[in-house]
Amino acid sequence: MASYGTMQRPSTTSTSTLPTTTHPHEPKDTTRKTRNDFKLLFPFNIPATPEAAAVRIIRNLGYFRLYYILFIWTILFITLLPKRKVSLIFLVAMTAVTCLYLVLLRVVPNSVVLHKIIDRRLVLALLAIVTMVELVLTLAALHLFLTLGCGTPVVMVHAVLRVRDDLFVEEEACAAGELVPLRPTSEPKLSDAV
Repeated sequence: MASYGTMQRPSTTSTSTLPTTTHPHEPKDTTRKTRNDFKLLFPFNIPATPEAAAVRIIRNLGYFRLYYILFIWTILFITLLPKRKVSLIFLVAMTAVTCLYLVLLRVVPNSVVLHKIIDRRLVLALLAIVTMVELVLTLAALHLFLTLGCGTPVVMVHAVLRVRDDLFVEEEACAAGELVPLRPTSEPKLSDAV
């Protein structure tokens, strides 16, 4: 007999236990171990020692060098835009020459002349010096030095505070922040999940 609209109270004299209600998102299998090692990573951290800061600066300058160069180049481009049109043309031309050189390095990877005899760092340093001399000769030295003076501290603060996410060893764990062999974070093994 169905009783619509009325509630039946469970018998208090009954010794049967009520089934436990589980949350719909909880795993049904309780024999399986759950991993509670979730760690929230924050990409910025103050280094513990000056040695750790120096190591972090060197590592981040090597890792983020293209982004740092593009940041300073963009600031210089914006400062030259209103008044220094000739300097801006020279800056864009030297950027095009640099990009063509880098593309040439990629296109001809087996060239002995481009990779063994002529060092890439030397050519890029010469292109940077020529660009700076052109900016000084076109009376844009003030813009160049202001850009370098304002952009370099921002880059250095980022290089000191930025912690790479793919590194597993912290600077505090190594001796005085020296370089140690670092291992990238690994994927959990299939045997750990079972």
